[in-house]
Amino acid sequence: MIEALLPESVVAVEAHGDDPLWDAPLYPGEAALVERAVDKRRREFAAVRGCARQAMEKLGMPAQAVLSSERGAPRWPAGLIGSMTHCDGFCAAALARADDLVSLGIDAEPHGPLPEGVGRSVFLPAESERLARLAGQRPSVHWDRILFSAKESVYKAWFPLTRTWLDFSEADITLHPVPGDEPHGTLRAELLVPGPRVGDRRLRVFEGRWAVRDGLVATAVVVPNP
Repeated sequence: MIEALLPESVVAVEAHGDDPLWDAPLYPGEAALVERAVDKRRREFAAVRGCARQAMEKLGMPAQAVLSSERGAPRWPAGLIGSMTHCDGFCAAALARADDLVSLGIDAEPHGPLPEGVGRSVFLPAESERLARLAGQRPSVHWDRILFSAKESVYKAWFPLTRTWLDFSEADITLHPVPGDEPHGTLRAELLVPGPRVGDRRLRVFEGRWAVRDGLVATAVVVPNP
């Protein structure tokens, strides 16, 4: 599901609830990061790193520990960029060579409505208006959850380039549905604060794709190499 949203240069590995990766071993240094976590959190932590290690091997790199830097962002081996996500019963990691992409972000969420009040705190007025129009066109889709996921993916692509926080209100995201039985489409995030410099230009927009399938929402954002 995640890999279908990404360019061919990206390798994505997913694990569902019955996958052996949920019992993946932790590498040295990783166990200390979750030594006080509950069992569910430890298993998600291990499974998503198991996905990342399989992706490393598919890219021809040796499997290595995935430790955390500030704000919990993963620290990737030299020459790789990537992103990880997990929700109840699902996790995924997506990696690419730094020569192919500058940054990427992925996110997965259950396809259900956001908890009461969350939308009011994270969506811009213009975004809420667009969500209302989309809901009128296809009410069976939880557009608020897709937009929330898109904001998560935008942040995950933003942070490695800036090492700074990006507030939900600092990116105005538009979802563009594509006709089809399964809901899917593209997304465009207009940055409302100065974007990171990539090569000789400053980014003003992040772009990506989204899909709804098998009870999940998935979003992905990529920043191409100039």
